Amino acid sequence: MRNIKYKQITMWLLAFSLALLPLLSQAQGSRQVDRYLVQGAENNPRLKALFTQYLAALEQIPQVGTLPDPQVTFGYFIKPIETRVGEQKATFSASQMFPWFGTLEAQERVAAQRAKVRLQAFEEAKLELYRDIRVTYNDLYYLQVATQITEENLEILTSFKELAQVYFETGQAGLSAVLQVEMEEEELRSRLEYLVDSKEPLVTKFEQLLNTDLEEPVAFPDSLWEEELLLEKEEIYKVLLAENPRLERLRQEALVYENQVEVAEKMGLPSFTLGAGYTNVAPRNDVEMPDNGQDAFLFPQVGIRVPIYRKKYKAMQQEALLEKEAVELQKENLENQLLTELEEEYRDLLEARRRVALYKRLSNLAEESFSLLQEEFSTGRNSFEEVLRMERQLLSYRLELAEARTALNNQVYNINYLMGSQYETKNR
Repeated sequence: MRNIKYKQITMWLLAFSLALLPLLSQAQGSRQVDRYLVQGAENNPRLKALFTQYLAALEQIPQVGTLPDPQVTFGYFIKPIETRVGEQKATFSASQMFPWFGTLEAQERVAAQRAKVRLQAFEEAKLELYRDIRVTYNDLYYLQVATQITEENLEILTSFKELAQVYFETGQAGLSAVLQVEMEEEELRSRLEYLVDSKEPLVTKFEQLLNTDLEEPVAFPDSLWEEELLLEKEEIYKVLLAENPRLERLRQEALVYENQVEVAEKMGLPSFTLGAGYTNVAPRNDVEMPDNGQDAFLFPQVGIRVPIYRKKYKAMQQEALLEKEAVELQKENLENQLLTELEEEYRDLLEARRRVALYKRLSNLAEESFSLLQEEFSTGRNSFEEVLRMERQLLSYRLELAEARTALNNQVYNINYLMGSQYETKNR
């Protein structure tokens, strides 16, 4: 009987420790994941590529904002041209073309705006990377919590199995009690193996997001936290339409074509050429005269380019206007898609909140029932099967609660990504 009493006390202590799993605040969880966000931003090849493209786009600004290269020509007369003051031997000229006033500045604005589009693509990818890192970290954490809960339940089942064996040997329970514990134990071991096998693919995904091989295991706080949105639904709508990275990229792209219209207009205006010419004249030996052999200088030499073929420039303007209109329509369509997506994400968020609240209540009730059933079982007022059934129910509720917390956190990350801002979250 002393051995039975010892087994019962051990079983109760294990169940009590399982019931007291601590809940750490979101702030502690965020501190753990922050270093991975920094590591991902520094190492991720996609981010590096997009930022390099932005730097390359910046190099377009001085290219389009600079005057065309000067034109220099040199000519040598194989048969010199006779003039009154001597033979023309060679000629040299240099000219510079000047576009219409403000054309270069307009082209610079287009190039700068295109660079902003590239920068916005980088910002969009960065927010997406942060979201993916947080979600993957959260999923890894769920696996750890689920593994821990399953292992602790296996310990309880081990005590149950030993207790059932003692009861069977003393004639207080049948062989079915031992077999039921063994069946439950086999199911839990199979579930535990699946949880362990599921970890490696997630770790690989996490390393790919960080673009590094982790030398140490992923660091977690002691328990799964709960994220919370800082804004109400109506405010989220407004922030989404104002700051969503995909919408912002389309707004920047529309400005590119708006500036392109101005460039097309200015290209349809005249441009000017300013230059100078020099002709080398050989002196005459057969006569003495003023300016004999005097070289000829021509300055200024002025030219004008007259854009008389207007269809070309009108088509350029119309092209830019149509491109802008297309981007505006894309933006309108994306707004509709994002609002629909937000409705779905918010619905799933509310469902996750309900599930968290539900399984908190059910877990508490199951813990109390489990404790009462153990007391009743120890005094012979209840069957071993009832205790085992409640243990199974308690395990299910704890795993459901961990999964609901994971879903809640991931929904908050998804909604924050849609808003396009790195809102700090707080503990519920």
